[in-house]
Amino acid sequence: MNTPAARRPAGRKLELDPRLAAYQGVWVFVEHERGQAHPVSWELMGEGRKLADQLGVPLAGVVLGAPGEPTRQFCQLAFRYGADRCYLIEDPALADYRNQPFTQGLTELVNAYQPEILLLGATTLGRDLAGSVATTLQTGLTADCTELTIDPENRSLAASRPTFGGSLLCTIVTLNYRPQMATVRPRVMDMAPYEATRGGEIVEHPLRLVETDILTKVLDYIPDNRQDRPQLAFADIIVAGGRGLKQPENFELVWELARVLGAEVGASRPVVQAGWVDPERQVGQSGRTVRPKLYIAAGISGAVQHRVGMEGADVIVAINSDANAPIFDFATYGIVGNALQILPALTGACRQHLALTQRAG
Repeated sequence: MNTPAARRPAGRKLELDPRLAAYQGVWVFVEHERGQAHPVSWELMGEGRKLADQLGVPLAGVVLGAPGEPTRQFCQLAFRYGADRCYLIEDPALADYRNQPFTQGLTELVNAYQPEILLLGATTLGRDLAGSVATTLQTGLTADCTELTIDPENRSLAASRPTFGGSLLCTIVTLNYRPQMATVRPRVMDMAPYEATRGGEIVEHPLRLVETDILTKVLDYIPDNRQDRPQLAFADIIVAGGRGLKQPENFELVWELARVLGAEVGASRPVVQAGWVDPERQVGQSGRTVRPKLYIAAGISGAVQHRVGMEGADVIVAINSDANAPIFDFATYGIVGNALQILPALTGACRQHLALTQRAG
């Protein structure tokens, strides 16, 4: 079903079934819970806008929810983040996320309005829904993408993702099936620009499913209390450490700098696997994807697996004793030297600067 673009014969033309050739448009599923839209929806809207412009087709948001929820507000937000149209299903069965009604609702919309591309966030909800919808529609799905482009040869979606533990990047296309589906992790793509005066068309559609037909029932809602857990995906500053710190006790140097800067602490996969820090602090393909304003990497070589999780940072400061470390190829600033010596010096300098700033204020 899915064919790597690199192995596709040059110049091969897209030959879709005539029924599928009519599919047109780019859709973004707007994920929301308890009255709050997930930011990945607006990140995908920005990426979807680029794809739609390349294809010369409309961009649409898709909102599913219960009457009385701010579903129409999410449609308006979709317009302001770039959508031309928003498909809306309101039904009491969609009050809480359950796979069966959401899969049926999204599948019905696809079959009725026929988009060529459907994007969802690679969240817990998005991954669950995307797999079910792709299976129901019998189409291709590329998960955890880091880049989405349009193949100029045949107008198909070229979705790139790390594979083999992050050691390779693979580009996948779904040539003969529609819609082409992909999930993208939060914080991988840039947030779409917000235009307060932008509007669009809302297309309402019914859900052809009654509550008695749904196998699962929501008995209670228990919020996930994450106040004491790492929030790397939303941190403005992250200080991360790798195996270049040599010993687990040396990782305290990372924690100390983070405390001074008011930053979150991240780590590379080898450090997490060695048990130095909690797995929720892992940055990379098999960990968290982050987009902070400042990312300080101490003793991290910068292999592809780690790079895809943090290269979207505004500023990357790399500290490594190996002048040929891959991280220097994409870092904003590079410091060649022993992280065990540089981190304490950097911490002291930051502490002194912050103290002077506070006194001056």
